[in-house]
Order: sequence, then C-alpha cells, then structure tokens
Amino acid sequence: MKKRRILILLPLLLLPMLAGCGKRDYYRYVSEIKSDIFYAQAENFSVTLACVEREYPYVSDGIPCPLTRVVEISLTGELAPATCEVYVTGDMQIGGEMSFRTYAGDFFFSQSVETFYENSVSLRVITDGAETELTATSVKTPDTLSARDALNCVLKAEKEQIDAMTGSDGFAGEFYVRLLRRESNYYYVGIIDRDGGTLSLLLDAETGDVLARRKTQG
Repeated sequence: MKKRRILILLPLLLLPMLAGCGKRDYYRYVSEIKSDIFYAQAENFSVTLACVEREYPYVSDGIPCPLTRVVEISLTGELAPATCEVYVTGDMQIGGEMSFRTYAGDFFFSQSVETFYENSVSLRVITDGAETELTATSVKTPDTLSARDALNCVLKAEKEQIDAMTGSDGFAGEFYVRLLRRESNYYYVGIIDRDGGTLSLLLDAETGDVLARRKTQG
C-alpha cells in the first residue's frame, strides 16, 4: 500500500519540476497576434488585409485578456476619393465603408470574424463609385515561421528576461507577436511587463534570428 501511494504522489511532485524545465505554454500569454498579411496592387493604390487576434480591452499593461479575431484592411495610394468602400467576396463575405485615418494617411476598415482567410482573398474596392476587382495574396512563404514558432525563438533568445518574469503563479507579462512585411518578412515580438515596460524585438521571419532589440520603460 505504501509503494502504491508513492507511485500516485510521484507525478504530482514532478509537476513543479516540469514547469521549471520549459514546459510552460507561454503562447497563452500572447495578447496580440498578427498571423497573416494579404497584399494587392492596383494602378494607383494598394490594399493590405491583415488577420489579427487581439485582446479586449486592448491595453499594454502586462495582463493578457481573451482574444477576438479581426480582419483589418488598409488602402493607400495616390488617389484621394471622397468615399471608399471595400468588400471581401467569396465564401466569407465582409466589408463596408472605409474611414480615412489622418495619422496613417490611409483608408481603413475592420470587422470581427469567426475564421481567417488562407492563401488568397478576392476584394472589390469602390472609390467614388468606380469599382476595382483585386486578388490579394498572402505574403507568407513555405519558409515563413508561424507566430508560435516566432515566439519560441524569442523564448530561447531572451531566456534570462523570461525567467525573471516567471514565477510559481505564472508569467507576469504579455506578448505581442506581429508578422510584418517590408522588402522581406519579419516578426515583431514585444514583451510587456506589469509596469508597462516593453522589450521590442525584430526577427527574421524565416530563421527566427533577432535582428534588432530595444527596451523602453513604462
């Protein structure tokens, strides 16, 4: 009976040891994920569609909240229409009138969704009554890391920082993981502590190598 009791207790005793050996799922502390970007170019404007999961309320306080899925569409270019609308056609139809963002210099639309698009998406843009049909394709390639893999690269590169923010009651912070597109693909990963301080990292989206690092106080 004594031996049987020891065998039952052994897995329970090992749990804290396993947690301290990197078994903690840090992905559940992510409060913003930009997992994909779709891009299309017309004659005088471009359209970017981003798949984003974001906490609500959205506050950089180091405390993650449940995520909601949102599609964000941005239109930039030489045209300056009085009205601008965008619609996603196909199986998952969304869309409506876009609003102009002065600080960003673009037309913008966002809408909550149940699922995200994959590979490509068909768009219909209406500017002052003129319609343009476009197909936006994902910027991701077979070599692009997933958001989870990008975070895992940061967990290894910033092990000392992560360990300092991790205690018996969990991780005292939150993560932002955003796919970025410039000439190539990158990931931005932000580590936000409970005081609002942020460690910002720029990663190569294929290798996971840290290309830049900056720390700001809250």
